[in-house]
Amino acid sequence: MSTPNTDAVAEQSPDELRQINREMIQNVAVTVAIEVGRAQIKIKDLLRLTQGSVVELDRLAGEPLDLLINETVIAQGEIVLVGERYGVRLTRVAPAAERMKGL
Repeated sequence: MSTPNTDAVAEQSPDELRQINREMIQNVAVTVAIEVGRAQIKIKDLLRLTQGSVVELDRLAGEPLDLLINETVIAQGEIVLVGERYGVRLTRVAPAAERMKGL
């Protein structure tokens, strides 16, 4: 015996099942991160870091930053100052198909 919810889902066409109900997902929390660059260092070097230490990153000055949602790159941009806060101006947004690969 199936439940009413199961029957309702079974009656929907494959196209209807593929559509995302926006109202359902609007309140889902996601993690947003801005990646300036990365570095690999040994633990002994990590332990030597002090205030004023410099860690060299794998990107050049002026290269775009990555905007990640749940560890998936969805856009690139540049740092801007908004009043007294930092922000990111998006310069490239990944196509939807590319963004969906990582989800």
